[in-house]
Amino acid sequence: MLFIKEESEDLKIENVFSLKHEETEEQTEKEEREDVKIEETLRVKHEETEEQTEKEESEDLKIEETLRVKDEETEEQTGLRPRTFLALVPENPEDSDADLSDDDPVDDPDYLPTPAEESGDTSFDSMDEEEVASTSSSSKPPSKKKRRMGKNSLKTVSLAELQETPEPSPPDGKEGRRRLWRHEDIETFQVPDSSFNLPDAVKTPFQYFKMLFTDEMITHISEQTNLYAAKELGDPISTSPEEIEKFLAMLLFMGVFSFPAIDDYWCTESRFNVIADIMPRRRFKLLRRYLHFNDNQQCNGSPDRFYKIRPLFDMLRQQCLRISSTYQHSVDEVMVAYKGTRTGSLRQYIANKSDKWGFKLFCRASSSGIIHDFLLYQGASTFFNVALTEQEEALLLGAKLVTTLCKTITLPRLSVVFCDNFFTSFDLVQNLQENLGIRCIGTVRPNRMGGATLKTDKELMKEGRGAFDFMSAEGLLAVKWFDNKCVSLLSSACGITPLSSVKRWSKEAKAKVAVPCPSLIPAYNQHMGGIDLSDMLVHMYKTPAKSRRWYLPLFGYILDLCISNAWLVYKRDCRLLKEALLPLKKFRLAVAHTLAQVNKPASNVGRPSSSSPPQMSSNKKSNTPRPSHPQPDVQYDNFGHLPLHSNKRGRCNLCPKGVSRWKCQKCHVFLCMNAKQECFAAYHQK
Repeated sequence: MLFIKEESEDLKIENVFSLKHEETEEQTEKEEREDVKIEETLRVKHEETEEQTEKEESEDLKIEETLRVKDEETEEQTGLRPRTFLALVPENPEDSDADLSDDDPVDDPDYLPTPAEESGDTSFDSMDEEEVASTSSSSKPPSKKKRRMGKNSLKTVSLAELQETPEPSPPDGKEGRRRLWRHEDIETFQVPDSSFNLPDAVKTPFQYFKMLFTDEMITHISEQTNLYAAKELGDPISTSPEEIEKFLAMLLFMGVFSFPAIDDYWCTESRFNVIADIMPRRRFKLLRRYLHFNDNQQCNGSPDRFYKIRPLFDMLRQQCLRISSTYQHSVDEVMVAYKGTRTGSLRQYIANKSDKWGFKLFCRASSSGIIHDFLLYQGASTFFNVALTEQEEALLLGAKLVTTLCKTITLPRLSVVFCDNFFTSFDLVQNLQENLGIRCIGTVRPNRMGGATLKTDKELMKEGRGAFDFMSAEGLLAVKWFDNKCVSLLSSACGITPLSSVKRWSKEAKAKVAVPCPSLIPAYNQHMGGIDLSDMLVHMYKTPAKSRRWYLPLFGYILDLCISNAWLVYKRDCRLLKEALLPLKKFRLAVAHTLAQVNKPASNVGRPSSSSPPQMSSNKKSNTPRPSHPQPDVQYDNFGHLPLHSNKRGRCNLCPKGVSRWKCQKCHVFLCMNAKQECFAAYHQK
């Protein structure tokens, strides 16, 4: 019985398989019949296409024959025999030959229809390249759509005219350019030595400061402060340019002598007479409260987000552009510290800066550290007052910044600009050389090298420290050099040879060793630090400008920048004339003393000596320090120099052996004033 059951189950399985096999054969026959129908349909369409093509060719022959007959008739009438050969070309030069005879839909995986095309509009051929680019850069992935090729019409053109028509130039984009990179060096550009006019004499620190922070700026601050106070209080605070100069002098002193709070300069326990004697505390705070630099009512609707401080920056920029510079320039960003939240996106963040939060400025400086031009960064409206060409508008942000700052260089054909990898790109270096005649050297990111295929980092690391690779194209050199890590550079000014070397610390030898490098590496290291030098000088004695009003830190930076630029120009003149140089601190103090005293009467703000802190008694006899000489601008200003009789005698400051009881109330020096010696009058005359 078991055997019979197994046979019956096998029969059932065989029946099932046979049924499935029959169904599969039927399905296969159906598919074959459908394929035959499709082939027949395609054959018919192909025959129709051939017939259509033959018709078009016959029509073209008829047109040519008609034109030929007309030409012969015209020649017979005019008696002229020259023949003009004609050709049929598309009316739109961008159409290809394949597009003229192909009207069938084509599968295009990268095609994305425009809204106008979906609505039935056939004006796709008249779209601009920017519109096509914006359409193709949608955040949605492109879907497979049928691209409809519109019928293209023909026109008749003579062969002579067709030969004279220039071939369309390749697009200026990255895809259209095919640069030929070769393993070749470029010629090194010899930068001429910088030469400056020899001054007649070294000026005073106050005169160098006034070259940058002019009387026009001081008058402007005075007027705007009075205007703003009148609007806020209903009555102006009646400040004057002379009082603003005293206010600036106090800020310069505070940058050198830093106290925890402003009130400490006037407190009995910590009174600092150098500052407290210039102006009372309440007056100083009142000026600081209503200090202003622009009229708010005239700035409505302006795209300038720095309008409150813009007039001072514009006036300072004009003065900086007048300073003669070297032929080596550097471009970099500068941060002005500000941690408030009242400015929105104007406040930027840079992690590797000492002042991480603040306002960002892009500056151009010479290799000596003097800043000659700058641009305030305010996002999309940064270039609202800068005229840029279409080619410059297409550049990246860093490239546009460098191009804008380099347009003010006086001798561009002799100059070289250095910048870091935030700015450098192949298009920037090429644009500077072709349009402005300025050569450039800068570190660059790998994706901005213009397609140069250099050795990988691993290959250079295997070769060891100091290994490098280079290629050149279109007069530009791309270099990758391995030091502690790989660094890439682009250059149009300096090549590989002659090879140089730099000193680096070696862990194995436990000493500094010479590491070989291309010649553009030392040139970059030598001339790139101009902005960093200026930033260091500004931060050495920084004006205290912490405030809720965001433009006061920028005003403090203007004041400090004027001091650092003035000191660097003064330093250059001292070297040319080989005279002794004042350090930056004494230079700043000299400017502050002159601002507080020049063309002003002697100050009467000081407290009596009894209010000062008591001095510790000592058995040792103390020597009274000899008073220092006043600044020349104060000594010869012929204002407020009155004789003051003293109970004590002092050594005359002019004649070597004279002793007198008379001293100048403003200069605080003893001077002879009798029938035999008129040192008081002679001392105040040049």
